[in-house]
Amino acid sequence: MSYLKILCAGVFLAFIASCGSGNQKPSSLFDIVLNGNKTTLQQGDKLGVSIKNLTDIKIQKVVYRIDETTLKIDGNILELDIPKLGNKTLIASITYDSKTVEISKNLKVLAAKAPEIYTYTILNEFPHDNKAYTQGLEFYNDTLYEGTGKNGRSFLRKTDYSTGKVLQQIDLDKIYFGEGITILNNKIYQLTWQSKKGFIYDRKELKKLDNFQYGESTKGWGLANDGEKLFKSDGTEKIWFLNPDTMMEEGYIETVTNSSIFNKANELEYVNGKLYANVYQKPSVMIIDAKSGAIEGVVNFGGLSAKITKTENWVATDNVLNGIAYHPTRKTFFVTGKDWDILFEVELHKK
Repeated sequence: MSYLKILCAGVFLAFIASCGSGNQKPSSLFDIVLNGNKTTLQQGDKLGVSIKNLTDIKIQKVVYRIDETTLKIDGNILELDIPKLGNKTLIASITYDSKTVEISKNLKVLAAKAPEIYTYTILNEFPHDNKAYTQGLEFYNDTLYEGTGKNGRSFLRKTDYSTGKVLQQIDLDKIYFGEGITILNNKIYQLTWQSKKGFIYDRKELKKLDNFQYGESTKGWGLANDGEKLFKSDGTEKIWFLNPDTMMEEGYIETVTNSSIFNKANELEYVNGKLYANVYQKPSVMIIDAKSGAIEGVVNFGGLSAKITKTENWVATDNVLNGIAYHPTRKTFFVTGKDWDILFEVELHKK
C-alpha cells in the first residue's frame, strides 16, 4: 500500500511539473546574447545578436525592437538606427509553438559623433538687472520676457531689452522658487523648482490663468517650445515633452554625447529643430537635437563673466551663466546670468 501511494504521488508530481513547464517565465527559456557582451553602443552601430535557447524548443521567428522601432536585421546583425538615444531596452519577441514571448536586455545607445565646439562674437551689450536671478529668458516679437528664481525674489516680467526698463511684472509668492519660462499661443508657462508646480499666464496682461502639476519629472528647470509642444528639463538626463493643452508629460528624450549620458541641461531655447541648453553651473551651452537627444555642439562662454560687475554678495558657483533667448528677427542669441548686470547679444560660430 505504501509503495502504491509513493508511486501515485510521483506520477502526480511529474504530471504537475509537465503542466507547469508551459507556464515557465520566458527568461528561463531564452536569453539574448550580444556579441562581446557589449551593452554601450552608438547610433547606427551594427550589433551581433543571437538567442540562447535554454531548452529544446524550436524557434519559429524572432523580431527585435527598441521603443516602438522594429530593428533591421541581416543574418544575426542588428542595425541600431533608432530615433531617440540614451538608456534603452532591446526587446526580442520570440515565436515558438504558435506562442510569442518577450525577453529583454538593457543597452545604452549614444550619439554617433562627438559634439562640435562653438565660440561666439559679442555684437552688443545691454543693461540687465543685477538683482534678477535669471532662470528663464525668451523673446516675443521685440520684447524680452524673463523669469527669475530664489524664494522672495522670483518674478515674471517684460522688459525693453535695449534699456533694461521693466514694462510689466508679476511677483511669485515667497514660497516659490521660480524657474524656466516659455511663450506659446499667447500664454506664458513658468516652472517652479521643487514645488512640482507651474503657472500659466496671459501674455498680454501677465494675469495668472491656471496652475499645473508635474508628472514623473522630478523638478522644474528649463522650458522651451517648438510651436506645438513644450520641452521641460528637470535636472536629470531627461528633457520631457509636455502637451500645452493638458500639461501632461507625453514622452522625453535623453541628452547624450558619443561617450556618455549627460544630465546637466538647465535653461532651454528651441531654434530650428535644436534645443540650446545652459549647462548647470558651467559657462557653456549645449546644442541638442530635439528629436534624438544627441548633443551636437557645445558653446564655451567662459569669457563673459569677466565683463560682469561683481557685487559684494557675488558667489562664483551661484552667479553663473543662465538664460538664453533667440531673437528671430535679428537672428542672434541673447545670453546673461544670475544677477548679472549685462545682457549680451552674441553670434555663434564653429571654432
